Amino acid sequence: MASSSTHDHHHHQPLPTAAPPPTPSTTLPTTSDSAATDLLSRLLHRLPPSLSNSTTTPLLLRRRSSLSTTTTPLIISFTDVKSSILSNLPVISELGFFQLTNHLIPPELAHSADSDSVSIFNLSTHQKQQYFPRHWPLGFDVEDEDEGDADSVFLDSVCSTESTELTLSSLREFTKEMEKVGLAVVDALTCAVGVRCPGLDYPGAVNSLMWISDVNSGLGEKMVGSGRFYPYVVGLHYQTRKQCCNLLTDTGLVPVLCEVGSILVTIGDIAQVWSNGKLKKVKGKPSLSTEEGGDNSTLSMSLLVTLSLESTVSPLFPRAEIGGTDHTDNDAKDVQEETTEERLFNSFSFEDYAWRVYHERVPLKDPLDRYRNKL
Repeated sequence: MASSSTHDHHHHQPLPTAAPPPTPSTTLPTTSDSAATDLLSRLLHRLPPSLSNSTTTPLLLRRRSSLSTTTTPLIISFTDVKSSILSNLPVISELGFFQLTNHLIPPELAHSADSDSVSIFNLSTHQKQQYFPRHWPLGFDVEDEDEGDADSVFLDSVCSTESTELTLSSLREFTKEMEKVGLAVVDALTCAVGVRCPGLDYPGAVNSLMWISDVNSGLGEKMVGSGRFYPYVVGLHYQTRKQCCNLLTDTGLVPVLCEVGSILVTIGDIAQVWSNGKLKKVKGKPSLSTEEGGDNSTLSMSLLVTLSLESTVSPLFPRAEIGGTDHTDNDAKDVQEETTEERLFNSFSFEDYAWRVYHERVPLKDPLDRYRNKL
């Protein structure tokens, strides 16, 4: 469950300019096929044997162009989200994503929020940095061509800015409504898995970030798994137009195409730890792809239900173990037996983990591996 600890070295402070990333980035530019192949070959020869021989390497570095089959995600109705997720839990657990329909967010609001987001990226670089000062993880982050990043802005749940001139009323309303949906999905998922979400019981432990990227500015969205990565419980991605996107899951790359107006829900790494490995995850946010006949926007908006920086991450206790009242006697007996299962993850600081994966951006290895219980 979430607990608090003090981290003074970088909590809500401006991003240090002297601190280098923990490990070199392995992001590859998408130039010609031959140039990319040569660069990939040189890179793999320079990797340690433990990485270059990994069976996951071909999956994680596979070019988007090699993907042929597009998946239509499982449809979950928001009108009965708890029962729908519970009845479809085996499929959701295996895939790590689904699409949500029959929610109450009107398409007009989503399109207006999209227009507000476009106005942000139409600002000059000076205005972006002035209106959205960098207080990690919040603020504007200009692209790093060497790392393959796109211009991105991280906003809090009320889309705070330092400007009295910039109006983002639609984006604020959209973020608020998306957050409501996201919290309901988290509650439904944790209920289905049989654990209690600490953020819903203790306000402040779970919060939301709106992550907006202009994928046309850098290379970050053109190679799946590259670019910035911030940990989350669930990610919500409103489908404002028909557009295929790619997901990096535990089992490799998956191209998906959702219904226009639906919300693509991705299960994150924090949910995987909370469920003690029962839920598979999606790394980062969807990567937009160019498809014939589709409306190919370069703007990406994702609402992340995530944790406060002071949180500690660990597998959650079953509901019956912490006094839950929504189980029958038989359910309680089953849950009691489940408490003897080995915890697959050790506890760790969310702030340390988030800081590391945000700057590391290495897709070759699961960042949760170092916290897995080896005993």
